[in-house]
Amino acid sequence: MNSVPAETYLDHAASSPLRAVAREALLEALDLVGNPSALHRSGQRARRVLEDARESLAESVGAHPTEVVLTSGGSEADSIALLGSLAARPERTASVVGALEHPAVLGMAERGARLIPAGTDGTLDVDAAAALLDEHVAVCSVMAVNNETGIVQPVDEIRRLAQKRGIWMHSDQVQALGHVPVDFGEQGLDLASLSAHKIGGPVGVGALLVRRGSRPTSIGLGGAQEGGIRSGTAMVALAAGFAAAAREAVADLGAERLRLGDLQERVVGLATALGGDVTTVGATHAPHIINVVFPGLRASDLLFLLDRQGVRASVGSACRAGVHQPSEVLLAMGRGEEAARSVVRFSLGHSSTETDVDRLGQVLPDAVATAREAYARH
Repeated sequence: MNSVPAETYLDHAASSPLRAVAREALLEALDLVGNPSALHRSGQRARRVLEDARESLAESVGAHPTEVVLTSGGSEADSIALLGSLAARPERTASVVGALEHPAVLGMAERGARLIPAGTDGTLDVDAAAALLDEHVAVCSVMAVNNETGIVQPVDEIRRLAQKRGIWMHSDQVQALGHVPVDFGEQGLDLASLSAHKIGGPVGVGALLVRRGSRPTSIGLGGAQEGGIRSGTAMVALAAGFAAAAREAVADLGAERLRLGDLQERVVGLATALGGDVTTVGATHAPHIINVVFPGLRASDLLFLLDRQGVRASVGSACRAGVHQPSEVLLAMGRGEEAARSVVRFSLGHSSTETDVDRLGQVLPDAVATAREAYARH
């Protein structure tokens, strides 16, 4: 009987295992009875836990508690930021988003958004952005760290251009939190999106940071619980878990960046030794994502072979309903369709260890060779 290989989890950018502190906070808050909008004592106890979580999260990301709008995750936060900003500013009818954005933002292209093109280095073209940002634009959105490549984007340069023209600036900071510094107050953004489960918090909760004075219109109906911007009964336990995860992630940020950076270098070495083209080489990047084009194979074949050996990786963004398609990020970088079908993302997080990289080193050479043989026969 074949034994099942131990799991080596290298897909933290899709979802990171729940931290112990987040689990503890989540379970403790799950015992609370009462809707936090209720006036009785049970409701008010739940409200206190909710607001404590909001204050803690705000402190972790350099925001004021009143600027924290809790959401179901990063995708909802992105949607509120973009659609809500357009609705709030009817005198401005256009939006601008980066060509490398997460699907929750890039979907605005189907609604007529102007796209900031990217260069082959994986960063957005600031000069091109300047030409797109005019008095008709209500909101501009540029992610801080690309979710597929890990490359840091020129958010601040584009923010300065946008705000000179009275344009609200939004940044998807989902892959930044816990990996590079996030300080909403210092960054000068109008809006920023966060997600709990990317940093070891629970799935199902995120936040939109909204600078006072930049108020998007609610895009849903309901009780307007989150300052009139997002409706729905507040997720008290999830918020408590999110806040606990963020506290730990930010407290350990300096040491963790160094630790993950060392692991990242090892993975890069493994990939390049096998002929992999690592897209972050030469670019400023976060320490947790390694994006590799393996010429001469299909990424789906390689992932299947790795998965059989207990190694979990991905082809890029997980928000694609399990369907493998060419990477839109690689295509936007001008890499071509063959490269976009051959790209694999390994991503690290709080539970990653040297043992995980050792295991990858044991199985990756044979998996790449087998995947290339299968491709050659195709």
